[in-house]
Amino acid sequence: MKKMYKVLGLASLLAFGQSAVAQQTYEFTLDTKKVGSPIQSTMYGLFFEDINFGADGGLYAELVKNRSFDFPQELMGWYTFGKVEVRKDNPPFDKNPNYMVLSNPGHEHKHTGIENEGFRGMGFKKDATYRFSVWAKKVNTTEDQKIRVEFINPKDEIIGSQELVINSSDWQKHQVILTAKEAEEKGRLRIFLASKGAIAVDHVSLFPTDTYKGRENGLRKDLAQALTDITPGIFRFPGGCIVEGTDLDTRYDWKKTIGPVENRPVNENRWHYTFPHRFFPDYYQSYGLGFYEYFLLSEDMGAEPLPVLSCGLACQFQNEDQHAHVPVSDLAPYIQDALDLIEFANGPVTSTWGKVRADMGHPEPFNLKFIGIGNEQWGEEYPEHLAPFVKEIRAKYPDMKIVGSSGPSADGKQFDYLWPEMKRLKVDLVDEHYYKEPDWFYKNAARYDNYDRKGPAVFAGEYASHDHSTGKQNNFLSALSEAAFMTGLERNADIVHMCTYAPLFAHVDAWQWCPDMIWFDNLRMMKTPNYYVQQLYAQNKGTNTMTLLWPDKKAVTGQESLYASAVYDKGQNCYIVKVANTGTEAKNVKVTLTGTKKNATFTVGDCIVIKNNNLKVINTLDTPTNIIPEKTTAVMEGNILNIQTQSQSFGVYKIKL
Repeated sequence: MKKMYKVLGLASLLAFGQSAVAQQTYEFTLDTKKVGSPIQSTMYGLFFEDINFGADGGLYAELVKNRSFDFPQELMGWYTFGKVEVRKDNPPFDKNPNYMVLSNPGHEHKHTGIENEGFRGMGFKKDATYRFSVWAKKVNTTEDQKIRVEFINPKDEIIGSQELVINSSDWQKHQVILTAKEAEEKGRLRIFLASKGAIAVDHVSLFPTDTYKGRENGLRKDLAQALTDITPGIFRFPGGCIVEGTDLDTRYDWKKTIGPVENRPVNENRWHYTFPHRFFPDYYQSYGLGFYEYFLLSEDMGAEPLPVLSCGLACQFQNEDQHAHVPVSDLAPYIQDALDLIEFANGPVTSTWGKVRADMGHPEPFNLKFIGIGNEQWGEEYPEHLAPFVKEIRAKYPDMKIVGSSGPSADGKQFDYLWPEMKRLKVDLVDEHYYKEPDWFYKNAARYDNYDRKGPAVFAGEYASHDHSTGKQNNFLSALSEAAFMTGLERNADIVHMCTYAPLFAHVDAWQWCPDMIWFDNLRMMKTPNYYVQQLYAQNKGTNTMTLLWPDKKAVTGQESLYASAVYDKGQNCYIVKVANTGTEAKNVKVTLTGTKKNATFTVGDCIVIKNNNLKVINTLDTPTNIIPEKTTAVMEGNILNIQTQSQSFGVYKIKL
């Protein structure tokens, strides 16, 4: 991130001194004697949902769509030519029963083959290498067969090619490495039958060799690295509404997402038809990015994993009929799924599910500490369904922290009903969701100041500022309002233990929901201003809250368009002050450290600001640095920190002891 900082020059420092004389000064006090509550390591994190082609076509680096021909429309994503047949008899994988037979077209000047369009095309980088693999066998012949694998650009020009010999009459995995001769965002994969016999093929796959951490069934490197660079403390997965499913048959079933990747069944993604105006009938889940991979990613990022499971209620937005849900009396298999997941994550290799994890390559436990049951459920049905989960999980895993839900909104009838119910059931955290306009975020900076400290902790599990006037763009207004609101999360870290922006990813050519933290196409990605706000908080969260007040002893929650919070960081031995100035004028802020030791010496550490005079400005794939963090400055005079907060800015200021 340091490479992206802009350094203020002498002119900026002179301007600071000149403007400081003319402008009014606003005074805060930071009481150094009162080191406050511990800030949880999970305080700032990430929420992933497979929406906006966030998994297949996004974070999951597979370039082939419908690689096993098992979409309901079995050739969706494929073009065929010559003699091609989809078959189901004696498949190599029982959970993906379809495979394809390519046969001689019967004329020396005709050709047989298949072509895959990818996810709005395939992205090829110039001189990059790609691993093509296929499960295949020769059919009704003793002679070796060949296929020719080609990368094609939109002009039908070949920009990469290799031949592959299929020499077995039994199903085997074959692979070859191809190099792209030129960059192409909208490429395709073409496979020719290059011999005179016939072959059967299944699980046709193409990955860049340069994936995150170099794994074959890996993640797109730039997207995964962007997540890691936030330094998240918690990683919630796999959703979201896909946990519920439009119906129970299409809910996200974690047990179908583990084991050999070739034998993970396709699942319907409820987001492909949720919004008819953003309808994507080719949006399915290959489950190639499954729970094992989510746990690995959590481990790689240094984040605690937080899996969320179905509580037996299908999406209540889409199902008013109670017959769509599992009766409480029939929840035993769902509860067992939760218990088995904990064993999969934490059990010894001698346990049933711990052995499955070990056989996949991870004998060490993942040390799962949190589990969510249900997503945005509401009404009496939810606590009725949640209660038996809580009972059974507590009995077998008493240290496991259980996350319940307060429903789909931040207030209202369902919210008011569910919070007391979550207290009654003694869940450890309650997941609150709020997608609101910027003014709501400004007005709710003090939301948690008077929350009950005796009940469950808060998990702000899905939130984002929605500027409806711009079609909910990821503009600076949305990011600044989130930054102001988050001072209240930080100030109340004794009760707010986790928070995650949502959603995480969006493909620019195939999205259902906005705004989103990171946008991408097949070759590039862009971090939004909202990303940088989340990163600034996560990288400067500190270890303990500190009391930062106006002279009248009130918290800084929007008076004079200022929002502020402070923390202490034991590891760095410093105080970190965060200030959002949402007004249109620069303001001088003076932070006096009270209760300091005699002769104590303080210096200014790193100071960072994100700002823009145009609240509607956005980052784009072509201009990704319109709004990025910049280095700024402040002045320490004894025990007083002097800051010139620029108009429409959010700044992070360190005071080193």
